[in-house]
Amino acid sequence: MGVGVWFLLSWEGHIMAVNPPMSEQPRRICILGGGFGGLYTALRLSQFPWEAAEKPEVILVDQHDRFLFSPLLYELISGELETWEISPPFAELLANTGVRFRQGSAKAIDLDSKRVELQDGSEMIYDRLVLAVGGETPVDIVPGCQEYAIPFRTIGDAYRLQEKLRFLETSDKDKIRVAVVGGGYSGVELACKIADRLEHRGRLRIIEQGNTILGTSAEFNRETARKALTERGIWIDLETTVAQIDADTISLVYKEQTDNIPVDLVLWTVGNRVSPLVRQLPLKQNQRGQLLVTPTLQTPDYPDIFALGDLADCTDAGGEKIPATAQAAMQQADYVAWNIWASLTHRPLLSFRYLSLGEMMTLGTENATLSGLGLKLDGSLAAIVRRLVYLYRLPTLDHQLKVGFNWMTRPLRDMLAP
Repeated sequence: MGVGVWFLLSWEGHIMAVNPPMSEQPRRICILGGGFGGLYTALRLSQFPWEAAEKPEVILVDQHDRFLFSPLLYELISGELETWEISPPFAELLANTGVRFRQGSAKAIDLDSKRVELQDGSEMIYDRLVLAVGGETPVDIVPGCQEYAIPFRTIGDAYRLQEKLRFLETSDKDKIRVAVVGGGYSGVELACKIADRLEHRGRLRIIEQGNTILGTSAEFNRETARKALTERGIWIDLETTVAQIDADTISLVYKEQTDNIPVDLVLWTVGNRVSPLVRQLPLKQNQRGQLLVTPTLQTPDYPDIFALGDLADCTDAGGEKIPATAQAAMQQADYVAWNIWASLTHRPLLSFRYLSLGEMMTLGTENATLSGLGLKLDGSLAAIVRRLVYLYRLPTLDHQLKVGFNWMTRPLRDMLAP
């Protein structure tokens, strides 16, 4: 995607300006959210050939001090990767880019005065605003979920899960009973990793309200995942909902019958809710609270505001509905960066065109499945390809080199370890 955008840069760079000259006052681009959409937009903006008089101030705001490459979060649970590899500090990633990082959370946005108020009471004026704050996992829709279930979206969630697993592993329990609510990508990947970690002590079940797991997945990946779950003895409860979660039981409803199942750990991977900050904005939204955006990824009534990732209801130039995935957010970031650059340098904006590159899933330790672009792989070879693809997609070349070197030398270090 990035290559295509830079080609357009050289191909369309001759187009003459059609807007009035900009003022000498430096413009400010404020990016809220440091996930795939926000961070990659900031990095792309730093790479454009700004004229000295046109170069804006770019500020990236996120409540955490570290970026999270979430597709590799599962490898923390299995011990295959280390935290620094998948969650480098923003300060490190943005060094020498000219992008300023500010740790904090937005409290309110005044669209008319183009002002962002942060939780600490400070304010920022913007000329262009990028909304990329992502979503959150709702844990208040079932009684007991907030108290007893663990979501799996952040580094904090992973640490909490690690702590719980260590406690259970050192207990005198003969069997460790784990319920994973949600049979989507996250639920299936998480269940396989935990099953491999717990081995013979694990008793896992996936609870899915639909009639199949991985309902939006390619058939090859779905069948490979079913096989992986079966090999690990993971039970699948289809067409089943959760009525309540307690300290050591989970109540399941199947065909109007309720069963109370003993459980030691409940993981909640269901749902994605838009941030309250976004919901309160006077911008056009769908029923889920996602912002409606044009094919140029701008909000219809406020063209100085761009939105991407989980919070954007986006249909691309070809009429394709865009999924809320990391892959889509990274592609959108290229277009948002281009369109901001174009809007400030009097060039034409580009309508987003999504290119599906397929899907990859980890299915346990050193095991994966992938399909896309005419390729279908599973097993250890798929795990290697998946790891290399994600290495390439890490946000900066410097971090790619550090992680790649660590991966290459790890077998030697493990061999030499006492």
